[in-house]
Amino acid sequence: MVRKFVLLLACLSSSAFGATYELPAEGSSIVGRTQYHQVKEGDTLANIAKQYDVGFLSLMAANKGIDPFLPPEDFVLTIPTQVILPNVDREGIVINVAELRLYYFEPEKNLVHIFPVGIGRVGRDTPEMTTKISQKRPNPTWTPPTSIRKEYLAKGIELPAVVPAGPENPLGEYALRLAHGAGDYLIHGTNKDFGIGLRVSSGCIRMDPKDIEWLFPQVQLGEKVQVINEPIKVALEPDRSVFLEAHEPLTRSDGIQQDLVIPQELSWWLEAYKESDVKARAAILAQNGVPVEVVAPTFIN
Repeated sequence: MVRKFVLLLACLSSSAFGATYELPAEGSSIVGRTQYHQVKEGDTLANIAKQYDVGFLSLMAANKGIDPFLPPEDFVLTIPTQVILPNVDREGIVINVAELRLYYFEPEKNLVHIFPVGIGRVGRDTPEMTTKISQKRPNPTWTPPTSIRKEYLAKGIELPAVVPAGPENPLGEYALRLAHGAGDYLIHGTNKDFGIGLRVSSGCIRMDPKDIEWLFPQVQLGEKVQVINEPIKVALEPDRSVFLEAHEPLTRSDGIQQDLVIPQELSWWLEAYKESDVKARAAILAQNGVPVEVVAPTFIN
């Protein structure tokens, strides 16, 4: 009976999925629901991630030990489409580099839209920042910075000074320039069929073409953008249940990877209510990127 129920969810998931959610009730921080996918012949984690519009690394983290190229046929994968919202103001664009996700909040509509993104590779980290959209460019040209031209030249590839709009342009069809620093960072599309949910860019935020096509007309010049690095997210829900979502911390350019520990505020809360921290420590150790209930709800009559 349980297996039949799981397989039913797997069949429903591909048609029921949506990256748009109503904002949770006051005091709550969780949106979406976990979905399941029964592996079919020819499936890979890359095409399954694309089907559900989740990041490749996120899907791998939620299904540790599964071969990404040859997942076992009929195996039921966990699709990480339940999310704890980051602990920031729910407005504008929020990019959490630790989870490789972009959130677009529309509080006036009580909605949040969630997309997987690619970010800067090691050595070209996407920086944390609070900034705004300074330019919107459909069909953008790309002017490779001198540092990138030198990097490619060392590989025997000579980049042109300016790459015109079109199918060879790595920015895709839409680009949103951020006001941070000299304006070198963009949220943009791509002309490649990979890199979403991975650390592959030169520091910019890369979106799936269909996702940036949707986002581009929604945002306005001057829209607030926050780029954060929050590998652990905690939700203390109205029923006093507690969920924790832990992601593998990024290795930064200096080679340092953050050690994850239970957030101090959660430790204080667990101590105050005499709750065990065993499940919280286990969730942090697993780093599977899905919300895990670490304290059961308390029902008050």
